[in-house]
Amino acid sequence: MLDNKTRAKAFKRIGKIVGAEHITMHETDKILNAIDAWPLSQAKIRAGEILPLADMIAFPGNVAEVSQILALANEMKIPVTPVGGGAGTCGGTVPVYGGIQLDLKRLNKIGEIDHESMLVKVQAGVVGIDLEEEVNRFGYTTGHTPTSLRASNVGGFIATRSGGSMSSLYGKIEDMTLGLEFVLPDGSIVTTKAVPRHSVGPDLLQLFIGSEGTLGVITEATLRLFILPEERHFRSVTFPDVHCGLEAIRKIFREGILPSVARLYDPEDAAYSFSMHFDFEEGHCMLLLAFDGDKKKVKIDETRSVELCIAEGGSDQGEGPAKRWWEHRYDMYYPTRLKTEGYTIVDTIDIVATYDRLEKVYYAMKEAMEAHGAFVLSHFSHMYQNGGSVYMIFFTSQPSAESAWETYKRIWDDGVAACLREGGTMSHQHGVGLTRSTYTEDELGSSFKVLKMIKEVLDPNSIMNPGKLGLGVRE
Repeated sequence: MLDNKTRAKAFKRIGKIVGAEHITMHETDKILNAIDAWPLSQAKIRAGEILPLADMIAFPGNVAEVSQILALANEMKIPVTPVGGGAGTCGGTVPVYGGIQLDLKRLNKIGEIDHESMLVKVQAGVVGIDLEEEVNRFGYTTGHTPTSLRASNVGGFIATRSGGSMSSLYGKIEDMTLGLEFVLPDGSIVTTKAVPRHSVGPDLLQLFIGSEGTLGVITEATLRLFILPEERHFRSVTFPDVHCGLEAIRKIFREGILPSVARLYDPEDAAYSFSMHFDFEEGHCMLLLAFDGDKKKVKIDETRSVELCIAEGGSDQGEGPAKRWWEHRYDMYYPTRLKTEGYTIVDTIDIVATYDRLEKVYYAMKEAMEAHGAFVLSHFSHMYQNGGSVYMIFFTSQPSAESAWETYKRIWDDGVAACLREGGTMSHQHGVGLTRSTYTEDELGSSFKVLKMIKEVLDPNSIMNPGKLGLGVRE
């Protein structure tokens, strides 16, 4: 937290930049903006704990105001925590050291669509569903539909290297982002040219994507668009075990088929998610598939995929489970059917591995997490030609706050350790934030030194989102 003199001086100067109506120090505002959707912070609030608060919240309206605020913060050495929709699950927007929370919701303009190049310029504060509905009017889709689509924004997608439910076909946010406008900690405004690719040195665009506010602030992006598919077909298949389901998925992608959705639920998650609505054999896994494109292509891909599934011991369940998941993909988590009162925490470790390691990682993590009494259910939610991701969802309930936080940490520590030991990567799409920051060096190994050097050069005063990504920890 800032001393009273510094706080008052900064508040006055920022007020002149954004206008007095766009900056606040009200306690209620600071409490509401203090957390994202990180389950641990929410559990602590339910238990009556007070989380770190910013000294003030500023709401810039354009890139020039962002630039001036960062220049001022850098001059005064005040921490800055960028905030988007607040839908992150890793504590990435918790203002650990107080200072300024830079709320970007006023940067909410969608530019004109470049129909010839199929591109659109979007400010960082645009909410995902608003962008998707806008481009839908012209016959396009972004192809980026995370569960948080109605509560998160473009800047957050890019800052955390977000993934959507149709990433197998349309790609992740890094595949969709062709250009960025970005403000460095000293206030410098940087733009990268929006081109399909280039051969002019390293791709600095990818340095900023996934930087989680630790290197500066993303203010605008140029994104690819896709034609809305003529048809989208759904298919569901059950398997006797995880191995058979993964083999079927691997062979589908090996043949060059790219389903828009490929999600394999393990027996526990299949029972939790589908048994109330559909009859299938107890203890079996559930694979959900979707296929986008013209009528002829969709039919060919769907038919061949089902053939490959049946060859691996699958049982065709028709379109029902997959279609129901699609129609309820935004509301099925709200509210959760798992009890989350008192000292109960439900969280997810989303990992990714190549096919030769994926099943081993899954079983190793499951064993390590269940050793602490956690109930674990999982689904393989984003699949590719070379591997895929697993959502390791765990549930723990403890008699006291102290034991809850300790057990939660042990589950995370041992779960991530098992993932890394078996050759997985500890985050597929949710980023690092605070949750994974202590594991970042182990994950990146010798390359973590390079990341620290970049941070020190771009942000020598360590003002940008300190404590996240394992960077910029302050005294």
